[in-house]
Amino acid sequence: MTLRWSIRVNNDAPGTSYPALACCVEAAGFDQLWVSHDLFWRSALVLIPSMLAQTQRVAIGIGIANPYTIHPAELAMVAATLDELSNGRFRLGLGAGAAEFLQWVGIAQEKPLAAVRRAVTQIRRVLAGEPVPGWDAAACLRFPARPVPIYLGGFGPRMLQLAGELADGALPLLLPPERYADVAATVAEGAARAGRSLDDLDLAACVWCSVAEDRKAAEAALREKFAYYGPAFDAATLARVGLTPEDLLPAQHALVAGDRERALRLVPSAVLDLALVGRPPELIPRLEQLVALGARHLSFGPPLGPDPVAAVTLLGRTVLPHFAQH
Repeated sequence: MTLRWSIRVNNDAPGTSYPALACCVEAAGFDQLWVSHDLFWRSALVLIPSMLAQTQRVAIGIGIANPYTIHPAELAMVAATLDELSNGRFRLGLGAGAAEFLQWVGIAQEKPLAAVRRAVTQIRRVLAGEPVPGWDAAACLRFPARPVPIYLGGFGPRMLQLAGELADGALPLLLPPERYADVAATVAEGAARAGRSLDDLDLAACVWCSVAEDRKAAEAALREKFAYYGPAFDAATLARVGLTPEDLLPAQHALVAGDRERALRLVPSAVLDLALVGRPPELIPRLEQLVALGARHLSFGPPLGPDPVAAVTLLGRTVLPHFAQH
């Protein structure tokens, strides 16, 4: 059995740190590296070229962009250009974005499923040199392009079904990881409607992971991420550990106010069960459960740990070899 491995990182670190991180991911044996494009942090569109320039094998993608803040025509240009620069190593992650974050800039997330479906179709037509319905005849690339793999990210069942129907891959966030069986079944429903199967796309089992030799340090890094993003999670996800989005608002408010230590204390401990946290050997049992459920692509995402480079190295040294022996 051959597994695929990937790392996902937020766009919240100093911009100069990303090329070295990409080199570390490649050296550790991972197949893919995904960089988020969350509003008001560093632009993944700027970070990714510097990472591609310092690596030679690993595929690097934006995870994820949305058609509300970046027009599909611009996304097609980005995909074609980065594909050209990287000799086919760029991956385009696409989704509807977080409604809460879009509201910050006065954008209403109207008809997200239709918006993503339309964007995928438009981007593929542009890359193929085909006319886009509703666009002017002049709306075409002025240079040759190739198809670029498009991955869809999302929580809801309809977005997961859409991924199965038309995407090259899917990046569903599994909170907790054991959700994989339900998510895979939902993606498979969409694939079946389009005459496809799960084997026709790269379904990543995207988990939140915080790993370090010091478990307390790993937990602290994880708590900070839950403080920032937790209130944006859907209610059904948090209900799995007996919480609501409102339960995480006090921690978010403290973090935004600059009181990190108070924010960490206010994060309910139960929420940590939604992710993988601890020393590398402590992660392996739940990862083995994922593989037993059928996962063939294991993807580790934020916060990874107090030191992302050290976390990637630990995973590459401990976890990947463990599964290579099976």
